[in-house]
Amino acid sequence: MTPVLLLLLFLSMTAVPLSAQSDSGNEIDESTSASEIISKANADIKTHLMYDDIAPSRSRNAVPCTASGCKWPKEGGYVYVPITISPSYSTSERNIIIDGLLSFHRSTCIRFHWRNPGHRDYLNFFSGTGCWSYLGRQGGPQDVSLRSNGCLYRSTVQHEVLHALGFHHEQVRSDRDQNVQILTKNILPGAEHNFVKANTNNLGTPYDFNSVMHYSRLAFSRNGQPTIVAKSNPNLSFGNAREMSANDIARVNRLYGC
Repeated sequence: MTPVLLLLLFLSMTAVPLSAQSDSGNEIDESTSASEIISKANADIKTHLMYDDIAPSRSRNAVPCTASGCKWPKEGGYVYVPITISPSYSTSERNIIIDGLLSFHRSTCIRFHWRNPGHRDYLNFFSGTGCWSYLGRQGGPQDVSLRSNGCLYRSTVQHEVLHALGFHHEQVRSDRDQNVQILTKNILPGAEHNFVKANTNNLGTPYDFNSVMHYSRLAFSRNGQPTIVAKSNPNLSFGNAREMSANDIARVNRLYGC
């Protein structure tokens, strides 16, 4: 199926206009960042997660993705990723997910399409315990949890899909110590694992405070004081992204050779 037909297939599913409020009362607040939404939604869930919203790898350590074979396969000039979306979502909720997926079509060579019985590996979007995803292609059915009440925003769809494509949080990337200081004394007890530095492949892109994958300076704070401080400017505000940055898009295109 050609990319144009794939795009038309998605657009045919979005005949109902996107609403600012889903049927479950998920009011979209344009001032709320992806990191804030995810942290709030995952605050009290019991699901075992790493780095706040990453499910443990089922078979291997998926970091760095480029070294462990967890990329989605490329065919010709495009990376086709099969998906399913749970029928438990309302039409407006499905539209939010589809809109987030289509944003990748507009800026990268990633192409999402409906899964058929011949696809072994695919992403399954469902209303789970919170907002979370696996890191990179795991093999077989692969859940992406976007809880109806709390996770259905374009920014969170992009964030969790970037995890599924193989990307980690910005503040744990391998060169983060050159750019930020982690203030462990201010971290909520039990949340320290969210700040463990990862062995990431940064694909020659600069550290990005505007990334949709960056958490805020107060993330997991125990006392209202910063847990992450920019070395260039201790008062810098970050972790406010509500959509993918230019660097987020560049990394996808570099990792997948778009």
